[in-house]
Amino acid sequence: MANSTMPEKSLSMLEDMLGAESMAIKKYQFYTANCTDPNLKTVCEKAAQMHRKHFDTMFQYLNSYVCQGG
Repeated sequence: MANSTMPEKSLSMLEDMLGAESMAIKKYQFYTANCTDPNLKTVCEKAAQMHRKHFDTMFQYLNSYVCQGG
């Protein structure tokens, strides 16, 4: 890629998505901690893990621009 800087609009969108994923992680962790049904607890745990994976992937993508000096 010739230009390693991220456009401001893309950066803003990525920040919004990171915030949404972070909130989803917190919510599913809360649901997991407060759920009494074992099956539902498992679903909530898996949802929290999925959102953590999404967050980590986006965060790594964002860091790739920072490491490039972008």
